[in-house]
Amino acid sequence: MSNRIETECLIIGSGPAGYTAAIYASRANLSPILYQGMEAGGQLMTTNDVENFPGYPNGINGPQMMEDLKAQAARFDADIRFGMITKVDFSSQKPPYLCISDKGEEIMAKTVIIATGATAKWLGIDSEKRLNGSGVSACAVCDGFFYKGQEVAIVGAGDSACEEAIYLSKLCTTVHMLIRKDEMRASKIMQQRVLNTANIKVYWNTETDEILGKFGVEAVRIKNKKDGSMQEIPITGFFVAIGHTPQSQIFKEYITTDADGYIVVKPGTTVTNIEGVFACGDVMDRNYRQAITAAGTGCMAALEAERYLSH
Repeated sequence: MSNRIETECLIIGSGPAGYTAAIYASRANLSPILYQGMEAGGQLMTTNDVENFPGYPNGINGPQMMEDLKAQAARFDADIRFGMITKVDFSSQKPPYLCISDKGEEIMAKTVIIATGATAKWLGIDSEKRLNGSGVSACAVCDGFFYKGQEVAIVGAGDSACEEAIYLSKLCTTVHMLIRKDEMRASKIMQQRVLNTANIKVYWNTETDEILGKFGVEAVRIKNKKDGSMQEIPITGFFVAIGHTPQSQIFKEYITTDADGYIVVKPGTTVTNIEGVFACGDVMDRNYRQAITAAGTGCMAALEAERYLSH
């Protein structure tokens, strides 16, 4: 037992949610330990420009913003560590809980804040990866403004894809919506909104063959699945809206999740079904997935952890 680390608060994951939780937990004298995860800073590490986070009137690139949040947490003596938590044991349903890192460190935590985020699903083509951040995006609300008055394409057929297509239609001259089948998965009302929007052009039975452009997106080459014909569409932005995968796998044995893996919390809180365990950011938020909302729930989680310990 002597090699175990004890902490009032363990934060699993970084990004806006994890770092904000660390800032608040540190200021509450909880001396939190934060494990940054596989990708320190989360999805914003691949975002070139962030222009909708309050406090940055000229915008900021994602990696720098994450460094700023990390430095702010470190200023209040948060113990920020490289590596990730690979196993948890919440079987007692009462703290302290045992959590084990990829280096074999054993942490006994009186409260645990889960901020592991969600990973966007991608098509898996080379040009998509090469042009990610240079015209390719998985978040229309984050990046749509950069394509105001331009033509863009979006891939997806669910409610989120429809919402993002409609959002883009208010900014862009034409939105080319690429759908793999001859029908959408979205609710009927969302389908009707898309089909009734004049500047959204829907392509059925269509796959993305290649995103074209050397230094930025210039066009997309699409393939009709029925007749095999190819077509190139000139665009400047390409949006992927085929879903996200919440990083909740190691918690599922104990923590309640929905059908898609998002952690279920008590409405209006970050409280999970396990006493003393809280969830914040994209791992529990399937609706907004914004840096500012992730930071807000990170604040909530830290405040709730502090209140739990004080009681």
